[in-house]
Amino acid sequence: MNELLQEQVVDAIEGLVASGAENGVQAAVYRRGELIVDAVAGMAAPGRPVASDTLFYAASTVKGVTSTVVHVLVEEGVLSYDTLVASVWPEFGAHGKEGTTIRHVLTHSAGVPAVPADLTLSRFCDWEAMCSVIASLEPWWVPGSRVGYHAVTFGFILGEVVRRVCGEPISSVLSAGIGARLGIAGELYFGVPASELDRVAHFEDDPAGAAMFASLPPDFPLFKSGPRSLFPNAALANNTAVTMADIPAWGTVTARGMARMYAALMSEVDGVRLLSPSRLQEISALSTTGLDEMTGGPAQYGLGYTIGQLGMRPAPPTVFGMVGIGGSAAYADTATGISVAVTKNRFNPTEINAFDQVWDLATKLLS
Repeated sequence: MNELLQEQVVDAIEGLVASGAENGVQAAVYRRGELIVDAVAGMAAPGRPVASDTLFYAASTVKGVTSTVVHVLVEEGVLSYDTLVASVWPEFGAHGKEGTTIRHVLTHSAGVPAVPADLTLSRFCDWEAMCSVIASLEPWWVPGSRVGYHAVTFGFILGEVVRRVCGEPISSVLSAGIGARLGIAGELYFGVPASELDRVAHFEDDPAGAAMFASLPPDFPLFKSGPRSLFPNAALANNTAVTMADIPAWGTVTARGMARMYAALMSEVDGVRLLSPSRLQEISALSTTGLDEMTGGPAQYGLGYTIGQLGMRPAPPTVFGMVGIGGSAAYADTATGISVAVTKNRFNPTEINAFDQVWDLATKLLS
């Protein structure tokens, strides 16, 4: 631990809780394989303080975990980035999707960025149903020709590829592989087992953030990605059907587990390194640029992570990771060896202030 940085981060997140800006927060920082900060503040639920092993719904922050599962399989020779999705999942090749590769999915250029507007919550939480829905989609563009954030389909496509080649759900591959190797099998979940539900934080909507998000115009591009009823908010985060379902575009994690995973992508963590240096360089390099068809902003994707961004804030090109709607985030910097993750349960879809504060403190003191 770095005592000075630990104190600074604790002061920062306790200040956010005291001000009413946050309810409960976790923050973790690794540098070159070493845990530097493990800080908590506030309440996970009424009468239950946040602990380091409290589980927080983290929305798309967990896309970074899904991507990491795929990269480890590529490292092991089980998959290739140029593997055709339809070669392992034949049904997916319908309606002109036969040329879609894993690389296309990781870079959000596969051309299937949306699910039907009438999709119900029950079908959304049903793996077989979702895979059937996605296999039947017609692409919006030729795979690889354009880029648009695949908010939901990203996780299901990669998850089904993993299931087909490994013979078990991606949640099991995550737990037995990355989770077990790093000692964090109980801290990274796509679907939370019933036995662990009492560790999950309770969420509340941030009124100002919710109002700002609701004020976006109906033609905001991202709203085309699926029914508004399935856009993450506190109610969805608190829905145990969602929490327990395997939805690899989302997930429920600890900040400590996320920071440790990113640390193990960059260097050894207690003797474990997930990827070779050359593989790390490949996955964290900018792969797509231009306009993102679904967010209206810049498309700055590597292989499954955003590159050179902290949320919507610019960052050095050595930074890679993912932000989740609601305010959780996890990023790493290959130049400094720093990885930072923050989870929280006051759901704000418009900012990541808690993460920004922790990242700035860590990079200032440790860089």
